[in-house]
Amino acid sequence: MILRRLATSIRKQDWFTVVIETLIVVLGVFLGIQLGNWNEDQASHERAAVFSERLTVDLRYEAWAYEYLLAYNKDVRRSARAALDSLTGAAPLPDDQLLVNVYRATQYKYNDRGRATYDELISTGDIGLIEDETLRTTAISLFTTDLLDVIAQEGRTAPVRTIFRRRVPAGVQAEVLRQCGDRFVTSGDYDAIVGSLAYPCSLDLPQDEIARAAGLLRADPDLIEALQIRFADVETAITDLETVNAPMVAKLRSIAGRGT
Repeated sequence: MILRRLATSIRKQDWFTVVIETLIVVLGVFLGIQLGNWNEDQASHERAAVFSERLTVDLRYEAWAYEYLLAYNKDVRRSARAALDSLTGAAPLPDDQLLVNVYRATQYKYNDRGRATYDELISTGDIGLIEDETLRTTAISLFTTDLLDVIAQEGRTAPVRTIFRRRVPAGVQAEVLRQCGDRFVTSGDYDAIVGSLAYPCSLDLPQDEIARAAGLLRADPDLIEALQIRFADVETAITDLETVNAPMVAKLRSIAGRGT
């Protein structure tokens, strides 16, 4: 309608009206563009808020899982050292406790990852929507490192794991697992992390069966070397988790609301 009036005014050479109506058109276009930009900015801010909240939830889970992995590996290290000290005569263990500690030295922990939001942000190119630098850089550092995969792979392929499963009779292995295996830990429960593997336990088996299984382990010429490898690998993993990654760990703890 206004364009029709503008055309009529031009034909009539009503220049004052032409100027006024031209200004109205320009102003209308300008306001339309501004409104469109405002709506786009609002939508972007809303998406950023949703992604930031989701990423925060994911990293809080990752903070717990990281602490669990660290505590678990310390339990494994303790058992590997106890088994080594027993086999070398530094601190002998009863047969049942030797079996338990060698078994626990074979264990490893790998938690499911909470990276769905991060992967979506990366795949869509929207990682820049996360304005909180700590949140963004912590996610990038955590989800681009292969450290957790390396630690799990070392556990899966540890020579001591093969020796234990090859030497110890299946019935004894089942009893060790039943009585002395991992305690269930609910996701997010920090208290249950402590001692989830390193806790007092005993085997409900005849003594001769326990003695025979322990004897099979002691007779394996490769067991001490395998335990030394496992101890060294876990010691390195703990150092990487706790010291090398200290800045990232501090950020994770801060995001989780657990201080430093």
